[in-house]
Amino acid sequence: MIDNLKKHIAEVESFSADTLEAVEAFRIKYLGKKGLLNGFFSEFKNVPVEQKKEYGQAINRLKAAATEKVNHLKDSLAHHQEDRTFYEDLTRPGEPLELGSRHPISIVKNQIIDIFSRIGFNVSEGPEIEDDWHNFTALNLPEYHPARDMQDTFFIQTDPDILLRTHTSSVQVRYMENNKPPIRTISPGRVYRNEAISARSHCFFHQVEGLYIDTDVSFADLKQTLQFFTTELFGKSKIRLRPSYFPFTEPSAEVDVYWGLETETDYRMTKGTGWLEIMGCGMVDPNVLDNCGIDSKEYSGFAFGMGIDRIALLLHQISDIRLLSENDVRFLEQFKSAL
Repeated sequence: MIDNLKKHIAEVESFSADTLEAVEAFRIKYLGKKGLLNGFFSEFKNVPVEQKKEYGQAINRLKAAATEKVNHLKDSLAHHQEDRTFYEDLTRPGEPLELGSRHPISIVKNQIIDIFSRIGFNVSEGPEIEDDWHNFTALNLPEYHPARDMQDTFFIQTDPDILLRTHTSSVQVRYMENNKPPIRTISPGRVYRNEAISARSHCFFHQVEGLYIDTDVSFADLKQTLQFFTTELFGKSKIRLRPSYFPFTEPSAEVDVYWGLETETDYRMTKGTGWLEIMGCGMVDPNVLDNCGIDSKEYSGFAFGMGIDRIALLLHQISDIRLLSENDVRFLEQFKSAL
């Protein structure tokens, strides 16, 4: 009988389990009301007197071993279950991911693209490192033309033929060279000019330029297009066009939108006039069409261009253009948009 107890003690000490259910079955087997321990205690009265002491010590060892084993396995499996639940339970809510913010330049650019896409304009892109032909000559700016001085240019490795584009009109030239009319496209992108950096100007900024080429395109078509755009973007329907000069359009005009004089900020932005200049525009010069392989006697068109940075400053009341390129997270976190 004592040998049977020793055998159970060895079995208890070597027992292991992978689940709490198995531990519970082990507990019931040895420590339950009808378990083996109670049976051994019941047999105590039948043990010879000279063996009672050894028998009692063996029962106590078995009880202690079984109790310790049950407690140890429960603690171990419970801890493992917690880890498993934490890392493997796919029904647990995920850790909240902090969403980033769109850059104000991207917000405004996407708004402009969306507005023009609604009236049939597609998006065209081109290289930021450009050659003289596409950036100047094809746009009615031959070498030594005085209008080239209007744009102080960054040249690449002192090569006068390779430069950083000064406007996205170069993209329009490339588009006209590779596509036949009717053409209706806008060209957003970054441009570079060798200018002093201040709160109101930078050596690089962003533009969106538009181009429409077809038969019988008139200045009235241009004005109607710009009227639609300003109403959609600014919520302002009153615009005016002032005569201006651009080498690649004739006639040319500056476009102002009536912003109003409702607040002190309005007075400051418009210098007390209520009007804000937002872009330049005009009818495409016939020389530009001919340079790009389009028959100027059959086709006509209009073009316009605006600075995205300036519009972003205006719409979001940003006082310093340098904030747009400094990547200050505190500044960028202010802007939320679904676009």
